[in-house]
Amino acid sequence: MNLLVINAGSSSLKFQIIEMPAETVIASGLVERIGLENTKFHYTMHSEEFTESVEFANHKEALESIAQKILNKNNHQTIDAIAHRVVHGGEQFSKTTIITTEVKDKIRELCALAPLHNPANLSCIEVAEVVFSKAIQVAVFDTAFHQTIPEKAYRYSIPNEFYTQHQIRQYGFHGTSHKYVSKKASEFLGLEHSKIITVHLGNGCSITAVKDGESIEHSMGYGPTNGLIMGTRSGDVDQAIIFYLMDSLGYSSSQVQDLLQKESGLKGLTGYSDLRDIQKEAQNGNKECLLAMQMMAYRVQKFIGSYIAALNGLDALVFTAGIGENSDAMRSLICQNMDYFGIQLDEEKNKVRSKEIRSISVEGTKVPILVVPTNEEFEMAEQAYELLVS
Repeated sequence: MNLLVINAGSSSLKFQIIEMPAETVIASGLVERIGLENTKFHYTMHSEEFTESVEFANHKEALESIAQKILNKNNHQTIDAIAHRVVHGGEQFSKTTIITTEVKDKIRELCALAPLHNPANLSCIEVAEVVFSKAIQVAVFDTAFHQTIPEKAYRYSIPNEFYTQHQIRQYGFHGTSHKYVSKKASEFLGLEHSKIITVHLGNGCSITAVKDGESIEHSMGYGPTNGLIMGTRSGDVDQAIIFYLMDSLGYSSSQVQDLLQKESGLKGLTGYSDLRDIQKEAQNGNKECLLAMQMMAYRVQKFIGSYIAALNGLDALVFTAGIGENSDAMRSLICQNMDYFGIQLDEEKNKVRSKEIRSISVEGTKVPILVVPTNEEFEMAEQAYELLVS
């Protein structure tokens, strides 16, 4: 079975064609900085690698270009199924599912809870249905992994009817990535039982406490805006700020949402949403950019401390995703002054670039620090394949 995996992030679109169950990658690629300047299209086909500078205003344009450039008519006929990443599945979707009209309608309803993601996910589904009309379309939900979070953690302290009647609760996101890297970390360390904190840092950022392979706590909540500081999302803010914006400064609810989702985070602090730009500016003495990096790292440190408490210990700290895998500067900032927890970074190991899972902690230290390249596409392919052959 040939599976096309489509993984649409807030400003990126990754894809792989994977032959299952052999897990042989036929083609892969990434479009990054969608909707921004200097959009790049990287792809590998028949062992040849290509990089192009492109202009894509949205995910629909990116997927149409992938179909045109990478997938010829013969490949269209050999794509048996397509696995789509969908960020928010609410309480309705706790596992991977075949996409129907009803499923699409529910994904559309949930767009308000994940406005940077679900619309892009839905757009990719609708384009794929046209381009690959014979393929089975499957949805893999980011929220599914976090269904194991206990009620004491996922409930909010607001009147009960808001949960019972409106399902207002913590859902959690980046679940496919957190599941994959925590599993790989346990295998790498040879742990049968484990307490792991996974730190997913990209344009979107989140952190998860994983106990024996199950999510028990997570930084994002009802929607994917809160928790850590992100590319354009604020992370945690005091609710009083929202009331002040609306009651005293005249902001509408939609303007507040746009502010917190699209104009805050690193972009609000520096004018840049991409950490690579911010690091470059910080190295050149830009104090706003340096402060933004320090703030981002400090927020991660606070969550690490609270999750060690939730887990009652820690067997490994794992970094993943674009920033987590590639920014030695951010990893270094996060691991500073964490000696009390047994977290000690080896700065020389930290500077080594590799696409393989690796340890970057001081030899013999209490808590291994790992960099685990995420492969959400493999995890999605496995889940879709298991659904289709069961």
